[in-house]
Amino acid sequence: MLYYSRGSKTEAITRDQIREALAEVFDAIGTRRKVLAIPPDYTRLNSYAGPIIGMVNDYFGERLTDVMPALGTHSPMTEDQIASMYQGVPLGKFRVHDWRNDVVTVGTVPEEYVSEVSEGRVSYTWPAQVNKLLLDPSFDLILSVGQVVPHEVIGMANYTKNVFVGVGGSEGINKSHFVGASYGMERIMGRAKTPVRDILEYARVHFIPDLPIVYVLTVRAKDEATGELVTRGLFIGDDFECFEKASALSLETNFIMVDREIRKCLVYLDPAEFKSTWLGNKAVYRTRMALSDGAELLILAPALKEFGEDPEIDRLIRKYGYKGTPHTLEATSANQDLRDNLGASAHLIHGSSEGRFKITYCPGPGMTREEI
Repeated sequence: MLYYSRGSKTEAITRDQIREALAEVFDAIGTRRKVLAIPPDYTRLNSYAGPIIGMVNDYFGERLTDVMPALGTHSPMTEDQIASMYQGVPLGKFRVHDWRNDVVTVGTVPEEYVSEVSEGRVSYTWPAQVNKLLLDPSFDLILSVGQVVPHEVIGMANYTKNVFVGVGGSEGINKSHFVGASYGMERIMGRAKTPVRDILEYARVHFIPDLPIVYVLTVRAKDEATGELVTRGLFIGDDFECFEKASALSLETNFIMVDREIRKCLVYLDPAEFKSTWLGNKAVYRTRMALSDGAELLILAPALKEFGEDPEIDRLIRKYGYKGTPHTLEATSANQDLRDNLGASAHLIHGSSEGRFKITYCPGPGMTREEI
C-alpha cells in the first residue's frame, strides 16, 4: 500500500511538511506499541534520514525502542557520528548491526530463479538474511528509512536493499553484489527493476510478508539557486509501488546526462565521509559511464587511510587490486578467499576502469604511493 506520495523535479519539501506527512501516516496506520527504525549510517548523511528519525522519535517517544543503522559491511557509527546525524535521539536506543553473527536466514531464493533473472551469468541459491532483531515479534512497526539514489549494485538504492543488505548477512550481501557486478553495472545503474532487485523482491514476497515494515523514502537533490540539498520527493509505503515512484523521480533528479564523453574528470572526496576506497571508488563507478576511452580520472582523497572498511576486505583489495572484470572473475574462480567474499569481487569490478581510462588517486598522509 502507498501511504504517501509527493514530489517533483522542482519541488522543495520542507521540514515541517515532512513532519506533517509522517504524523499523517502514523495516525492512519493506528497505534503502535513498540517500534524499530532502520535508518542509514553516516555514509548516507545527505539522505535527510537524520531529521526524519528525530521526527519519528518525537512522535513515538519511548515506543521507539531501537534504532539500528543499516551498516551493511561498513564500520559501526561512532558516538560522535550518531550525535551529529541523529540529533536529539538518545544514544541508548542505537544498536550495532553485526553482519557476520547477528543474522538469521529466513528463506532461500532458488538457483533457477537467480539464473533466470541474471540471464545465466550467476547460478547459485541466494540466502535471504536479516538481523535477528527484525524477527522479534514484539515489534509492531519497523520503519525502513533512507534515500533512493542511483546505485551500481542494484540500480537504485534503498527499499528492500535496506533490509536484506543494510541489515543483512555476509553471504547474502556478497552474493547479491556479485550478481550485480556479473550482470554489468552499465545495464543496472539507474533502473528500479534489475536482477538484484528481482531477487530481493522475491525474498520480500515469499519470506517476510508478515513483517510490519513501512518504507520512508526520500529523493534529494541540490538546488541550483542556493547550492543547498533539498528534498524533492517523499514516498511512504509498504510495497514496491512506493519504491517505484521514488525511483522514477530519482532518475529525473539525480542523473546528469552529458552531451559528450568526458575526457578529463576531477573528483573530490569529502574527508568527513570518504576514508576508504571501498566508499571512495564511487568516484570511479559514478563517472565510468560518462568517461571516454583514454580519459583521465583524478581523485583527490585527503582522508584516505584504507582500502576496505572491514579488515578482511581490505586485505583482499590489497592482494588482488582493481584490474577489471575478466581478471577479477578469473581470480575469483581460482581463489577460495575471493569465493568466500564475493562482495569484494564485485567491488573490484565496480571500482575498475576496465582498462578504458587512467585513474590517478591523490591521497593525503594516511596512504602511501606504494600502497596506491
